[in-house]
Amino acid sequence: MKKVVLGTMIAAASLMAASFAPCAGCHGADGKKKALGKSQVIAGWDTAKTEAALKGYKDGSYGGAMKGVMKGQVARLSDADIADLAKQIAAMK
Repeated sequence: MKKVVLGTMIAAASLMAASFAPCAGCHGADGKKKALGKSQVIAGWDTAKTEAALKGYKDGSYGGAMKGVMKGQVARLSDADIADLAKQIAAMK
């Protein structure tokens, strides 16, 4: 029973970490890289700030130099995906 629970926890953690994978290419695995040298460091942003930014990129109401790139990146994300990413980014210290 313990092995099943542990396996489930590991699988869930892997799935959660995987949703940040496309972001890591530009922001770094820990969110501490300025994407293409132009963005802010996102590690540790609170969830509300991240959700507002991602939703703004999605609807075109947010963003500076990277607006066009980010709009394409977030276009496929659901509100649940955005909330999940926001939690992951907030946990990065």
